[in-house]
Formats: sequence, structure tokens, C-alpha cells
Amino acid sequence: MSLPPDDGLLHADVVRTLQEWVAPDAEEDLLRRDYLDHLAARPDGVWRSCHPAHITASALVVDVERGRVLLTLHPKVGLWLQLGGHCEPGDASLAAAALREGTEESGIDQGLLLYPAEAPAPVKLDRHAVRCAGRDQPENTHLDVQYLALAPADAVERISEESLDLRWFGYDALPTPTDASVRTLVARARKLLG
Repeated sequence: MSLPPDDGLLHADVVRTLQEWVAPDAEEDLLRRDYLDHLAARPDGVWRSCHPAHITASALVVDVERGRVLLTLHPKVGLWLQLGGHCEPGDASLAAAALREGTEESGIDQGLLLYPAEAPAPVKLDRHAVRCAGRDQPENTHLDVQYLALAPADAVERISEESLDLRWFGYDALPTPTDASVRTLVARARKLLG
């Protein structure tokens, strides 16, 4: 098994992050423990090459002043989703991976901040099956760790090649098609941010 050179550091950060995170309910705490079991069994568990599952990091970009979220129309899934993806060897932490993904996919190159700024922490976990390598490849499971990223007031989004579309949506005007996970994530964001 060939691992990127900084695997130990990122793996340890993900384990620490999940050990310290307090899940909002028993169901999500069970999911948190499943993620930790996966990482205990798989030293490569944070990398895309890990099958049948691996950790991913995502960020719901929020414009608090205008009460809206930035969602991407995902080309492989066909749903409006928060921004996110795979951990990469240059990621110093899970939070850094989420911020990198949010920055890359939103095109907002300055001013995105993870919440809370002093100690970014996950907001939600979501386990879902996907075909990372395309429709002709077997499904893999994403063990997604979801953060909030606060956009600056003057943020200008720019669509990336990883998206079919990119748009802001009001908290109460989420698009179709999306899924229950995104709706739950947005509801948690509203509650946390007031």
C-alpha cells in the first residue's frame, strides 16, 4: 500500500477531530464512531484510493448577511450540493481540506473563513455512496465531514470545472434537486449562525 508522505499527520488530525467532535444526536454519534473505526482499520482511510470507503471534506459556504448559501450542481450526482471533495497530500488538516475545497469550487479566492474562526469544527457528518472514478467504476463510500465556511460580504463566486452550475440560494429557497443531507446542513447552519 503506497501512502502519500504526510499521511500520518492528516490521518492523526482526522482522528483527533472526530474524537473531539460532539455529535448532535445518537444517530450521528454512531456515524462518528463508524468513521473512527474505519480510520483505526485503514491507515490510508483519508485518501481517495482507499476502497471501499474514504474520508472527504466539505464546506457549506454561507453569506450570513444575506441569509443564503452557495451550492454547486454536481456533474456526477446531478444534485445541488455543498462544496467539497477528497483530501489531498498538501492538506495540513481536515479543516484545511474543507477550506481548500470551498475556495477552489466557489472561486472565492479571499476571505472565506471556517466556523468558528478560532477553532473550526465539523457541523455534520454524512455517509453516501458515489462513483468517484466514473460510472463504469464500482461505487465507493464517502465518509464526509462537513464544515461551515463564512463568505465575506463582497464575495464574488466563480464557477469551476468541477461544477455544472454554481448559485446562491436563500435558506428557505433551496433548489430542486437536492437531498435531505443538504437541507439538514443548511438548517444547522441557520441555527448556529442565528
